[in-house]
Amino acid sequence: MLTSIKDRSVIVTGGSKGIGRGIATVFARQGAKVMIAARGEDAAKSTVEELSREGCSVDWVKCDVSDWESVQKMVAHTAKTFGSVDILCANAGVFPQTKMVDMDPSEWDQVLATNLRSAFLCVKACIPHFEKNGKGRVVLTSSITGPVTGFPGWAHYGASKAGQLGFLKTAAMELSRYNTTINAVMPGNIYTEGLQDLGQEYLDTMAASIPLKRLGAVEDIGNAALFFASDEAGYVTGQQVVVDGGQILPESLEALEEI
Repeated sequence: MLTSIKDRSVIVTGGSKGIGRGIATVFARQGAKVMIAARGEDAAKSTVEELSREGCSVDWVKCDVSDWESVQKMVAHTAKTFGSVDILCANAGVFPQTKMVDMDPSEWDQVLATNLRSAFLCVKACIPHFEKNGKGRVVLTSSITGPVTGFPGWAHYGASKAGQLGFLKTAAMELSRYNTTINAVMPGNIYTEGLQDLGQEYLDTMAASIPLKRLGAVEDIGNAALFFASDEAGYVTGQQVVVDGGQILPESLEALEEI
């Protein structure tokens, strides 16, 4: 059993839906005080209401994670509300699918700002609180797309997720002076509300390419983030873990047929 994170203050950016909501849910159910940072009010309020009904300590704050002033206000609000900032789960991200020939450069900039620049801004804003506390934890939500695999239309997304891992290495060294670790979770195909309208046939096709023959749950990513945030992971920093049901392992579709 992991050391309790009860009453620790956790920021989850992009925590109102998808993987972020899964991360927020896992931490909240473990007794952490969770601040959801999001742009969409309706989804954020819905998540807060649902978790509050379970007796969880959770709140939300509107934030544009690509904007430095907005990020600073979000972190300050969290510290004021919960008394500290102990854990940052930098999860917010966008993934429009546009091939390079059709992509406006502004879309590239938007994806890199939301997915990569935001990681830097959020970590930077939390450093004074980690220094004050004498310790801290940062968990990035990267992806297998970019660092390991590619997919047409996601050149910008892949670049941003690979960039997070590049940022991670130096950030781990710089954050060590504050007794703070930073690690990344790399999800594969995870079942989120965004996939619900694609149809069962599409979902079955996706699952067929995974050795475990199923899509991951958002809680699978939340559990990996929970480990990185725990005391037991205090000597792990600058690392990444793939959570994909074995998706990146087969060298061909034929390999799956041999299972």
